[in-house]
Amino acid sequence: MKFYFIADAPISQFGGDDVPRKAAHMPRADQNRSEGGASTVDRTLALLACFTIDRPTPSLIELAAETGLYKSTVLRLLASLRHARIVRQQAGGRYALGPEVARLNQVFQRSFAEAEAILPHLRTLVEKTNESAAFYVPQGDRRLCLYRIDCSRPLRDSLKVGDLLPLDRGAAGRVIQAFQGAVDDRAAAIRAAGAVALRGDRVPELSAIAAPAFTASGDLLGAVTLIIPSERFTEAFVADVVATGKAITRDLGGA
Repeated sequence: MKFYFIADAPISQFGGDDVPRKAAHMPRADQNRSEGGASTVDRTLALLACFTIDRPTPSLIELAAETGLYKSTVLRLLASLRHARIVRQQAGGRYALGPEVARLNQVFQRSFAEAEAILPHLRTLVEKTNESAAFYVPQGDRRLCLYRIDCSRPLRDSLKVGDLLPLDRGAAGRVIQAFQGAVDDRAAAIRAAGAVALRGDRVPELSAIAAPAFTASGDLLGAVTLIIPSERFTEAFVADVVATGKAITRDLGGA
């Protein structure tokens, strides 16, 4: 009797965990591989991408389904991530990001010399409007909340530093898209106005005003954003948000 070893394959190839069928397609985790990179690293990064705002604690089954990898492969990747404290397993068996992610986020924030130029102006904006303010930077096809100052009002949104949000929804995302060269009519209008005010664009209960800030070389740094519960939304703060973006740009040596 001969025994054959079957390499890792998409879970969609099998009726169960151990009964192989002909490969239907490449695992989703392998469809965006880096050219010249390491496949194991690419798969690990695809696994980490499964942890989202809407699903912060995925299960093993969800991780396997999302990446298209064998559950056994996912478990091996998770073992390495748990050893590095990047992922932790919860009591119920689901998985969450670990403390190493928080440490790396702190290092990431400190690597930005712009903090001294951004945070004081965000505080001033919050003091003037009594609404929460944030600064978003582009992160691939999403935007990262790099800095955040909460207002003192009890009714406010729950977004926090480190959150990743889409670029195609929300005032900050649309500002980033516009000043990164998007060619649609909305982007052109945002560039012409230098800001955008949107009511309930990402979440009906939340509205926002956003304006760009630039580096000394004229490149987009990110978007200053004032986040307002929709019931308190007013476009009266547009000038304040635009002025904040300009002040940050000036402090960074831009024009």
